[in-house]
Amino acid sequence: MTTTPAPSETGLPTLPVTFRPTRTRVVLLTVGAVMFAVIAFAGLTLNRLNPGERISFVFTAFLFLGVLCLLARPKVVADADGVTVVNITRVRRLEWAEILRVNLRTGDPWVFLDLSDGSSLPVLGIQPGIAREQAISDARALRALAESRGGVEP
Repeated sequence: MTTTPAPSETGLPTLPVTFRPTRTRVVLLTVGAVMFAVIAFAGLTLNRLNPGERISFVFTAFLFLGVLCLLARPKVVADADGVTVVNITRVRRLEWAEILRVNLRTGDPWVFLDLSDGSSLPVLGIQPGIAREQAISDARALRALAESRGGVEP
């Protein structure tokens, strides 16, 4: 699921548009919140623990939650000037002309962008894990936007 607006008259999504793996994100954040609550509760209610050990339980729970929040971070934001790819720990801004090809092949864990500098950029914001049909639809929409904006040849 994405925050993709309805297509414009040209059949392309109206810009700006954000693509993100919503179902995966919901699962990760829910699991993170539940894990935090359970570990913190256990650490705070165990009578045999001293205050330092209780703090370490809460800190560990916070670390687990932080890691799952990082895993839930990926998204792709397309606007009139280009694409911003937000992966787990890095953000990269691309002009439309830099994108030569948008790939989502069978078995790929996420979309890959072939760039004009000869490199390939993984786009974790479009991943077919839990919502395959949505990922395929998002990849097609991003490909259509890239084709209409410059870099990609149809």
